[in-house]
Amino acid sequence: MGWRKRGAEETYGETEIEARLKEELPHWYYEKGWIRRKYKTSGWKGTLMVVNTVGHLAEAAFHHPDLTVSYAFVIVKLTTHSAKGVTDKDFELAAKIEEVVMWRPGEGSALEGTPEDPRFKYLKYD
Repeated sequence: MGWRKRGAEETYGETEIEARLKEELPHWYYEKGWIRRKYKTSGWKGTLMVVNTVGHLAEAAFHHPDLTVSYAFVIVKLTTHSAKGVTDKDFELAAKIEEVVMWRPGEGSALEGTPEDPRFKYLKYD
């Protein structure tokens, strides 16, 4: 492990951020003071679903990301403005966003999940 847990407003250095992302959030990356993730969607419906999910989680956490919204993708960017860097707040919210947006019913679940049919597919899972 190339990082150590910090206080809520204590920032991480770039090397520690990259180590923690690699370990905990492999689809996220660090760039220009932000941790980021691009979610690819199958179109506007999926994009709105991702944006609404991120919006709900951010408001519940009272920690708000910057979003770039396009027809077939959403980029989520997190940093803690009050601390002027990346903190545990950013990692925790990123983990919750990742968990909820990428969730799919498990094998043997009563929930069947979104069909593979392109008419219904809304998110491009990693």
